[in-house]
Amino acid sequence: MAEETESATHHEVVRSAGVVSLAVLGSRLTGLLREIVMARLFGAGMAYDAFLLAFRIPNLTRDLFAEGALSSAFVPTFTEYLARKGQAAARELANLVATALIVIVGALCVLGIVFSPALVWLLAPGWAQEKAKFDLAVGMTRVMFPFLLLVALAAQAMGILNACRQFALPASASTFFNLGSLGFGLLIGFGVGPYVGLEPIEGMAYGVLLGGVLQLGGQLPSLWRRGFRYRPQLDWSHPGLRQIIRLMAPAIIGSAAVQINVMVNTNFASTITDPLRGPDGPVSWLSYAFRFMQLPLGLFGVAIASATLPAISRSAASGDLEQFRDTLSRSLGLVFLLTLPSSVGLAVLGRPLIGAIYEGGKFEAYDTLQTAHALTAYAVGLAGYAAVKVLTPGFYALGDARTPMLVSLSSILVNYCAAWTMTRRVGMGHTGLALATSIVMLFSVIALFWKMRRKLGGLHGGRLASSLVRIAAASALMGLVVADCCALLEARLSAGRAASLIQLGVGVPLGAASYYLLCRLMRVGELRSASRALAAPLARLLRAAAANGPGP
Repeated sequence: MAEETESATHHEVVRSAGVVSLAVLGSRLTGLLREIVMARLFGAGMAYDAFLLAFRIPNLTRDLFAEGALSSAFVPTFTEYLARKGQAAARELANLVATALIVIVGALCVLGIVFSPALVWLLAPGWAQEKAKFDLAVGMTRVMFPFLLLVALAAQAMGILNACRQFALPASASTFFNLGSLGFGLLIGFGVGPYVGLEPIEGMAYGVLLGGVLQLGGQLPSLWRRGFRYRPQLDWSHPGLRQIIRLMAPAIIGSAAVQINVMVNTNFASTITDPLRGPDGPVSWLSYAFRFMQLPLGLFGVAIASATLPAISRSAASGDLEQFRDTLSRSLGLVFLLTLPSSVGLAVLGRPLIGAIYEGGKFEAYDTLQTAHALTAYAVGLAGYAAVKVLTPGFYALGDARTPMLVSLSSILVNYCAAWTMTRRVGMGHTGLALATSIVMLFSVIALFWKMRRKLGGLHGGRLASSLVRIAAASALMGLVVADCCALLEARLSAGRAASLIQLGVGVPLGAASYYLLCRLMRVGELRSASRALAAPLARLLRAAAANGPGP
């Protein structure tokens, strides 16, 4: 009976992750569309560097209020209230948290707007001698800072809906942001901007703010249908709010450590001088490369984490640690099944992928090459990055926010040493910074897994290690097949977008088919369970279509 319960829970997680993955796919594709437009219009020069830095400053704390501290602390507490105390108590808790966010994050936004020059200087001291670039970054930072409050409230809405077992709409909220920020940005930057003295890139900054409004607003109707309507309410002594704050406090410190790593890397990037481009380019190349990382990270890491957290929270609340252990272990296996081949694919197909999508307009072949180098270095840590997304909420579900905090604090030293070594000693430039990020992620996942294993008295490590070895072998062999195929094609094709598209058109399906067959031959258990769980919705659709008969 226990095995049936564990299997049912695992299949529920996989199905929910599949739903989230489809929604996240739309989000990542629209995000990629937004990046393509930005690349064609602004390239990798001064204006886009300034925009990225300005957006990064309010975005630095996004992990606190998105996939980070707030979600990890709020979802287990809210799920417990919903299950044990009913919807009225859960509704009260939701109102208390929303009001606290408005007060605290609203104050942070005001301070951020006032001290924007100091923040820009702190992140990019190398720009202090470039007045136009520095002033542009300061102005756009002030425009985009309120985005932080909008994304905090949107993350809380996502947590409520996930706890109510609705995953598709919250995962699609970023799609509203991407489309809204792009549409409003183009309208303001190129339509209204010339008449009011705004540069096109400044119009894109206003687009980010309005996109945040859509990201929050798109979730409100679904919340209202479930009886959650915001009413201002504040009681700092409320036990639920106090529990969330208690869990969030160390999580904020841990997330702050992650953001310190981002600040350190941005600081290093602002001082890198490229042989051909000078100081313009490294910040943009890293951002464009990480956009490709976000597709598999969102599809697999964030999706599986979003589906796993409510399940393990229910297991922790009921005291069923065996189900908790099994669900977490199987979720990690699923992460490795999907992210390891993605890492290899990004490394092997990075250059044609970036060339086919970004190259054109102000984005030149040299930008493609430098972005591809960064993407290869980022891909090294993709599996670790995704696994951290799954492991970290597991500690919060167990009421342990201290362990992720300590691991994050330790990562500051690891990151600084890695970034300094790769850029100053090895001389790898922006590629070294991407590799430093991967090193930090691998360190974090190893440390978190080891601590979780000790905490639970085991994490089905033997089963997970066996799967990991088989998945790694299948991924490596797939990479060799695709690399050989692309080398043959490259030798027979002239450079250009057509050649990149042909390499992708052949390499992607060849890689997917060879990986699937290799996993079947190596009897990777996660492949069978994932296939069964994800095939069930399709089978139901086919049966329904057959029952309804042909259309008119």
